[in-house]
Amino acid sequence: MSTEPYIPIATLCTYYKVETSFFHGLNDYGLIEITTVEKLPCIHQKQIKNLESIVRLHQDLHINFEGIDTVLNLLEKIHDLQDELKAAKNKLRIFED
Repeated sequence: MSTEPYIPIATLCTYYKVETSFFHGLNDYGLIEITTVEKLPCIHQKQIKNLESIVRLHQDLHINFEGIDTVLNLLEKIHDLQDELKAAKNKLRIFED
């Protein structure tokens, strides 16, 4: 079986203790992408880090899909701003030396 980078949703449901409808809802809302591999709905392993955050937000903080989308967008903007700040600091160091 050459599906190593894909994890079946059934396995994820067992691991995270959620229903399959949770993953299909995330897919419908555009937060994850479900791919069918050998007639099984699966998620690519590259999405696991993002999925971990989504599950924690949903289970621990009881945030709905819309809220999760907002939080993830804000976190992405923060990361982008941190990168910009780092680049600006590096440029500033050139003039300080």
